Amino acid sequence: MFLGQKGLGHYWRTHYGDHTFEHLYRWNTFDVCLLVPYFIVMVILAFYGIHRYQLVWLYYRNRKNAAKWSEPPARFAEGELPFVTIQLPIFNEQFVIDRLIDACCRINYPRDRFEIQVLDDSTDETVVVARQIVDRYAAGFAGMAPQPIRYLHRENRYGYKAGALDKGLDVAKGELVAIFDADFVPPPEWAMQVVHHFAEPGIGMVQTRWTHLNRDYSFMTQVEAIMLDGHFVLEHGGRSRAGVFFNFNGTAGMWRRETISQAGGWQHDTLTEDTDLSYRAQMIGWKFKYLQDVECPAELPIEMTAFKTQQARWAKGLIQTGKKILPRVLKSDQPFHTKLEAWYHLTANISYPLMIVLSTLLMPAMIIRSWQGTTQMLLIDLPLFLASTMSVSSFYLVSQKELHPKTWYKTLLYIPFLMALGVGLTITNTKAVLEALFGIKSAFARTPKYRVNNKGEKSQAKVYRKRLGIVPWIELAIGCYFTFTVWYAITSENYFTVPFLLLFVAGYWYTALLSLLQGRFERPGNKGGEMHEKPYPVGI
Repeated sequence: MFLGQKGLGHYWRTHYGDHTFEHLYRWNTFDVCLLVPYFIVMVILAFYGIHRYQLVWLYYRNRKNAAKWSEPPARFAEGELPFVTIQLPIFNEQFVIDRLIDACCRINYPRDRFEIQVLDDSTDETVVVARQIVDRYAAGFAGMAPQPIRYLHRENRYGYKAGALDKGLDVAKGELVAIFDADFVPPPEWAMQVVHHFAEPGIGMVQTRWTHLNRDYSFMTQVEAIMLDGHFVLEHGGRSRAGVFFNFNGTAGMWRRETISQAGGWQHDTLTEDTDLSYRAQMIGWKFKYLQDVECPAELPIEMTAFKTQQARWAKGLIQTGKKILPRVLKSDQPFHTKLEAWYHLTANISYPLMIVLSTLLMPAMIIRSWQGTTQMLLIDLPLFLASTMSVSSFYLVSQKELHPKTWYKTLLYIPFLMALGVGLTITNTKAVLEALFGIKSAFARTPKYRVNNKGEKSQAKVYRKRLGIVPWIELAIGCYFTFTVWYAITSENYFTVPFLLLFVAGYWYTALLSLLQGRFERPGNKGGEMHEKPYPVGI
């Protein structure tokens, strides 16, 4: 293997030991025009990669600052618990609304200091379904006493989710406000685990960690779960422990009502109204807490188009929030490390357009650089690769080790596919980021909820399936381009780049094929009602 004519030894001698043509290569203008933007993109991506390492460092360095639900600095007396309003903003959620309402009505909290608002903007059968469920729980039934629950329906979606939450506050009684999206199932002890942290003056919001009802449904939901775990463990954990700004995630959190009003209320000029309000509140001095040990289960998207819609909305919303909030943060008297972390947080999705540039330049740069010699390539490319690419795998491995210390090593199987999925989201998220940068407005496209937990279980919610559009075909075409790039790398014996290039092939083809094929095999046997020709809401 090592000594044969075509073994590794021969390969190493001919590619890295032969210096016959060393120093003969000379740069020209064409090469410079390709390689300069290539390296600029790689350096920028490397900085964001290094930031992932920094979050891991902050997480462990400030371990002693981690907040725990069982150790609040102060506690309310039993007879002095604050009044809590639970808001449930929904839109066309007929298949999960009963599960959500039932879970909220079983929350353990004194009923004389507790109310539930169902804030319904629906335009389909959910209106009837939700109203009937609310009436049933308000009246009570066997095994369930009458509950303080109220149904509020708007005829228009002005302000989308932010508008619904703001409208609910007009009639809310609570000093504290908890929010749950339709796909969440809060456990009975959730409110009592969170509420005592508001006995500490200056706490404006407490966020809890999402867990996953249908993590084992498919390979894709396993990968999605790892991605979200990285966010909730290392991003939230690192930022909250270091005392810098972090954000409410739109659900599974509780706000002090005074904080919302002082920060300017819910505003709908971005698609991430939660992050927008979070930064405004922290800018005026309110403190946030993150309880990593308080879990709130939720449903992961089971179809690729639904997942893309969710990720695109978050990508666009964060850039919109960055345009709106970052100038204020940078001009404020906040510490430098707080400003720097806010910059990395709110601009992170700019990496998606940069990935498009990198994808375009990758093959011509590889051809040009093959003439430059091994030393230059290793000295420059290896550090950039470790900073921009390896940081992703280490980031998610650490988060799994924190959550699953005995089985975290199983995550190794999913890491290449997680990285490939991140590549595959490039087209939809680039479109979203560019729309945000150029000020193009779009409707709040909610992620459809399918109510499936187990492998092989079929969803009834086919009417909420997203339209495909041209994006999957573009992804297929780019996957073909990278297949040709892999072929070129192999034929030119540039084997070290092949694993990296295969991530691009796998990512683009995986997202494209799942978008095109997922759900197609269910349709002939569909007995759940008529399929809409143009499902509402319209997505990508």
